[in-house]
Amino acid sequence: MALGWQAWALLSAVFAALTAVFAKIGVDGVNSDFATLIRTCVVIVVLTAIVGVTGQFQPLRDISARTWMFLTLSGLGTGASWLCYFRALKLGDAARVAPVDKLSIVLVAVFGVVFLSEKLSLLHWLAISMMTAGAVMLAVL
Repeated sequence: MALGWQAWALLSAVFAALTAVFAKIGVDGVNSDFATLIRTCVVIVVLTAIVGVTGQFQPLRDISARTWMFLTLSGLGTGASWLCYFRALKLGDAARVAPVDKLSIVLVAVFGVVFLSEKLSLLHWLAISMMTAGAVMLAVL
């Protein structure tokens, strides 16, 4: 039985939580940018192995210029996010840094509506407002 998006999203949250805890411990005694480099190398090795073992490699010439552009922009955003995240973990508590980092959820909702014409209900906006309030409270209290 294939997992639905909700199960994959929950697994993502679990791994993101573990990432924050492991990164907070791992960034101790090392420059945060160098720690990000090490993490990135591990991600490259693991993903290369997964794509290789599962036979998911695709000819690079078959990927459109538009896809290349947006995956490149996404990669740049990921790199910038990771650098900022590790710097924040170096300076602050993981229990406070991670929730503020997760304000990205709020921003994705706003950007999805503005740039992707996605629709959210009033209940969704209420939940997003509560997430924002929670992250702000954790950051300032």
